[in-house]
Amino acid sequence: MLAETVSEAACRFGSRPAIVAEEGWALGFDDLDRLADEVASGLFESGVREGDVVAVVLPPVPEHFVTYAAVAKLGALTAAVNPRLAPVEQRAVLELAEPALVVTASTMAAVADGMPTAVVELGTSAATVLRELRVVGAAPPPLAPDPDRPVAVVFTSGTTGTPKGAVFAGRQLEFITRTDVGTQWGGGGPALAGSALAHLGPMTKFPGNLRRGSTQHLTTAWRAPDALRRIAELGTPVVGGVPTQLALMLRDPGFDRYDLSRLRAIVIGGGPATPSLVREARRRFNVPLAVRFSCTEAGIGTGTSLEDPDEDAEVSVGRPQPGVSLRIVDPTGADLPSGEIGEVVLSSPAVMDGYWRDPEATAAAFAARGGVRTGDLGWVDHRGRLRLAGRAAERFVRGGNNVHPIEVEAVLADHPGVATVAVVGRSDPVMGEVGVAVVVPRPGAPVPTLESLRSFAESRLARYKLPDRLQVVERLPLTAMDKVDRKALQQLVDPEPDGPGAPED
Repeated sequence: MLAETVSEAACRFGSRPAIVAEEGWALGFDDLDRLADEVASGLFESGVREGDVVAVVLPPVPEHFVTYAAVAKLGALTAAVNPRLAPVEQRAVLELAEPALVVTASTMAAVADGMPTAVVELGTSAATVLRELRVVGAAPPPLAPDPDRPVAVVFTSGTTGTPKGAVFAGRQLEFITRTDVGTQWGGGGPALAGSALAHLGPMTKFPGNLRRGSTQHLTTAWRAPDALRRIAELGTPVVGGVPTQLALMLRDPGFDRYDLSRLRAIVIGGGPATPSLVREARRRFNVPLAVRFSCTEAGIGTGTSLEDPDEDAEVSVGRPQPGVSLRIVDPTGADLPSGEIGEVVLSSPAVMDGYWRDPEATAAAFAARGGVRTGDLGWVDHRGRLRLAGRAAERFVRGGNNVHPIEVEAVLADHPGVATVAVVGRSDPVMGEVGVAVVVPRPGAPVPTLESLRSFAESRLARYKLPDRLQVVERLPLTAMDKVDRKALQQLVDPEPDGPGAPED
């Protein structure tokens, strides 16, 4: 599906810019198709075949999308690795993927040591993109359409903190595209892409962007003032992102200097948004706002529309998207009635095929009566809206990124000043949630500081996983089973969270 869409978009839109690097140089739709053919030919000559995995370890650059399209033209799978992960985390993802080839930049190649690797220099124009891999003027062998052929492996930490790769085939991408943009071609405009191209959105919505003829302007490192400036300069009609990015833009001291008159809507997802943030965004951007909710495994989930009452986006994450089924289940998997809190289960043609080479985790990800378990707790209110109440596991979402306490605790526990440690999330007006390290100091050692904990862990954890706050206690609260009482810890660090509240009577 992706390969055919790339070629059709080239026929329809020609030299219109499809992808623009942060430095300003662009690839046309025709460039994208041609370069993907040439790269696919080079990958084929290097031994990549249908069903193989090609891992991509690159910053947010046009080469990411060219490689993705090229791999699809061979019937192989792209496994994109988030460059924001610490090197040891990137290595863990690569080892799980078991790629036939790793495509990476020279500055990032160390993480693929010992693996089959193609090291490329990042381009400065269409002519220089992936020239190390291309066979100029060539095209790959013809590939018969197959909607069940896997296309992408999108990595998620799941509910245990260990990396898992959600597999998506052409039929999932087709459904997501049809849901997002329908069956029409064209109508797209300039769009400011985020800086994490390995995430679910960029990997599964790429065909939809091509179908609309949108021009994706890439961002290597997202910063609020840069985003505001580019939104104003490009005249982007829609701004998408996580609530944290929205909060940071609203708090930029120069916000009122930017001409945002061409903006028509805001769409946010990937983390909790407080009612106050939604209201402030509507007021200051002066446009309608919609929220989205899903998880990597589900592909697509619920949302509000721009025409819904303002309250919907403030207190809920909306209703199921067309073709999506929503259930709330108890720990046994039985359905719960409206108003009762349970785990959110989503079903649709967009749901992943399973986890890459992990049948046990795949079985655990699906509910007994079908649908993927999101790991989030919520309830359906009397208006049919999904309202979230927390997470089934202890994970929290910092700036749109899942953080699993057990993973962070395992690293911080090695600090020489730490006797025991627990990590919990607390609400934050900018990041949505931040991590709090609750530490019992080691007797006879200096009491750890937040700076020392972050410095100690930064080589082993992505920056977004590092604790933002520190609370020193004499002992951790325990349950009757002598386990850490997470609920008591939550009350200790976040006694009055700014959330959607409790179910209505």
